[in-house]
Amino acid sequence: MRNARAFWNKSAARYAKLPIRNASAYEKKLAITQEYLRPDSRVLEFGCGTGSTAILHAPHVREIVALDISDKMLEIAEQKARDTGVANITFRQGTLDDAELAEASFDAILGLNILHLLEDLDAALARVHGLLKPGGVFVSSTVLVGDINFLFRLMIPPMQMLGFAPYVNRFGKQSLVDKLIDAGFSIEREWQPGKATVFIIARKSE
Repeated sequence: MRNARAFWNKSAARYAKLPIRNASAYEKKLAITQEYLRPDSRVLEFGCGTGSTAILHAPHVREIVALDISDKMLEIAEQKARDTGVANITFRQGTLDDAELAEASFDAILGLNILHLLEDLDAALARVHGLLKPGGVFVSSTVLVGDINFLFRLMIPPMQMLGFAPYVNRFGKQSLVDKLIDAGFSIEREWQPGKATVFIIARKSE
C-alpha cells in the first residue's frame, strides 16, 4: 500500500490535468448513476482521485464520503470542492480496508476506475457489500485488463518496473461479473463504452 500511495502522490498533479478520454461516455455514466441517487442518499466513493466525480454528484445527495489512498490527490480534491462551493463531501485518506466505516450505512457506493488497481478484488467486493444498506447499489466503471490487446498487456510489467504504471489486476468482464454475483450482488445494468471497459450497476438484495 505504501508503494501505491507513493505512486499516486507522485502522479497527482499530472493526473489532475489529464482531459477526460471519452467525454460522452463519462456524461452518460454520470446520468445513469444519478438515476440511482436521492436527495437523502448517503454515498461512499473509494478511489475518488481528485474529486471531480464526487463534486458533480454532490448536489444530488445528502452526503458523500470520498476516500483515496493519496493525500496529494485529496489536497487537489478539497481545493476543487472549495472552489465550487460544495460542502457535503467529506474527503478522507484511506482504503476500504483501513477506513473506519459502519456496516450497512451507505445507500450507494462508487468504485470508478479503481477495481483494476486492487490486489484483492474479492475482499473489496465483500467489503462494499457489507457497507451497503439492503437494496443499496454499487456503481463501478473499470478497465478490463484481461480483455485489452495482448501486446499492450506485455508492456505492463516493464512499465511497472520503471515506475510508470501501478499494480493492475488482470480480470476480464465475465470474471468481474462472476465475482460480483459471488459477493451477493445482482447485476442491474451493464454497459461497455468499448471492449476494454465496463460500467456496471450492481444491487445488494433487500
